[in-house]
Amino acid sequence: MSDEVPVSMDPERLVAGKSQIEDVREVQLRPRRLDEFVGQKTIKHNLGVFIDAARQRGENVEHVLLYGPPGLGKTTLANIIAAEMQVNIKTTSGPAIERPGDLAAILTNLEAGDILFIDEIHRLNRAVEEVLYPALEDYELDIMIGKGPSARSIRLDLPPFTLIGATTRVGMLSAPLRDRFGIIERMEFYEQDELMQIINRTASLLNIAIEAAAADQVARRSRGTPRIANRILKRVRDWAQVKADGSITIPVVQDALAALRVDELGLDDTDRRYLQAIIQKFSGGPVGVDTISASISEERDTIEDVYEPYLMQLGFIDRTPRGRCATMAAYVHLGITPPQQANSAQQTALF
Repeated sequence: MSDEVPVSMDPERLVAGKSQIEDVREVQLRPRRLDEFVGQKTIKHNLGVFIDAARQRGENVEHVLLYGPPGLGKTTLANIIAAEMQVNIKTTSGPAIERPGDLAAILTNLEAGDILFIDEIHRLNRAVEEVLYPALEDYELDIMIGKGPSARSIRLDLPPFTLIGATTRVGMLSAPLRDRFGIIERMEFYEQDELMQIINRTASLLNIAIEAAAADQVARRSRGTPRIANRILKRVRDWAQVKADGSITIPVVQDALAALRVDELGLDDTDRRYLQAIIQKFSGGPVGVDTISASISEERDTIEDVYEPYLMQLGFIDRTPRGRCATMAAYVHLGITPPQQANSAQQTALF
């Protein structure tokens, strides 16, 4: 069992929201206090109240569930809660906890007030969930000793702790597990001005000279996601260092992202391949996600968790009961003539 949160091993996709190795290494870029955290104003305000109330009562914070697309700051917020409460945090992930014994080993090593952060909590094994229920409600752990008729259960007392769960697919959490969280918050995509604040903060920490207009360009291509904003900034910094005088200007941003094939809305070749599959192979839809998955050789979960949220935010696709449909905006962005206009043009030509 590993305590490390799994990260994507595919470093090629610049605008992927999933964590990559370089993101994990840049821990110094993460804010450490709630007042340093940019964006998510409602969540920040609510967590500030909950944390202050818990400190005043001398109690631990209630169990917290954070959900939303990857790269929006769920792990950062978990660490901030631990810092604000001045307690230790133990980090793991749903896939890493394979057996009930793995969870028992983690829980019995917690101290009073500690925080257990489980990323991708929707991927917990059901047998592991059963062990987690009494731990969350009563701070007790049931362990089976032996097998067969001679098997017996013993109950261990656990110190009060806080579980913080993070997931990109809250609908996959079982109802009993979801109901045991006292605080449930949804992470939203970031606004343009919030991303600019993050980019300028990161540039300052990394000693990068960047013009305000260039920071705006990076923010516009960051898909509303701080992780992507920081990653693009570092790639543009490399471009500025080798191709320019080291300062990031609008021409540097445009040249770098043109070479990296990231367009003005932050779409890359993978996004365009997804949209083109719906439009050109399936006449704009509706088409089932499994069919799209087979067509572009991507896993269904990746399509639903990584590609579609941002494309839906842009209004480029619709999810319907019959499948995915490309919108008029997608046709316009890709420079493809919509079917109705194409038919009208053909009829005009005939007459």
